[in-house]
Amino acid sequence: MRHVVMWSGGITSWATARHVIAEHGRASTVLLFADTNAEDEDLYTFNEQASAQLGVPITRVADGRDPCQVFEDKRWLGNTRLAQCALELKLKVCRDWLGENTDPADTMLYVGLDWSEPHRIPSNRAGWAPWPVEYPLTQPPYRDKDQLRAEARAAGLIDPRLYRLGFAHNNCGGACVKGGQAQWVRLLEVFPERYARHEAFEQRMREQLGKDVSILRDRTGGQTKPLTLAALRQRIAERPDQLDLFDEGGCGCFTEAA
Repeated sequence: MRHVVMWSGGITSWATARHVIAEHGRASTVLLFADTNAEDEDLYTFNEQASAQLGVPITRVADGRDPCQVFEDKRWLGNTRLAQCALELKLKVCRDWLGENTDPADTMLYVGLDWSEPHRIPSNRAGWAPWPVEYPLTQPPYRDKDQLRAEARAAGLIDPRLYRLGFAHNNCGGACVKGGQAQWVRLLEVFPERYARHEAFEQRMREQLGKDVSILRDRTGGQTKPLTLAALRQRIAERPDQLDLFDEGGCGCFTEAA
């Protein structure tokens, strides 16, 4: 059997890989990393250190575009409801690699869903068919991300700065279009240049499409409407009481239905 870990550069992919290697060994394990070309520098450092610590090289695949280029090509601004970047930059390139290099009959995939996410397993498993999938972190002993980060630090690995800065994930430089208002508020605070770049891109897409589209949604007043990054920035300065700081997350590229 070949054992392919869907490697995101996050803490759960490291914990999943550690489990797989302990159970099946290094020789039959592949760490499959789909690079979005939009990652924080610490993700690549984490990948290098984790690969050395685990004793398995990272197998990198890439479409060649970043998420913004995907949105331009698709003429659709990725948002909190639909993000084609996950499909184009993660799922398609990984399925292509799997189709060229593996046989579902003797290959097992591993995805870093944890014990809090069993409801996501059926659609994820169906999406990766015909390859079978296992989810080691849904089994005991149960650990949360903070515990896993502590274990990684104890193993000598860097604690990626997106985690240290409070982001829920270590992907797309903290600018996941499905991240919600809380993520973008944090991005403006700690990486204002990244926020400005995405704000300008969003405005350019609005002009190109001629539509009132946005990455975020505004639910104040009981009605859902577009919320641009420019409007969010103004709200942060003028009306912070109208921020939805519980609106946070990320797309979980490998855990979306493939």
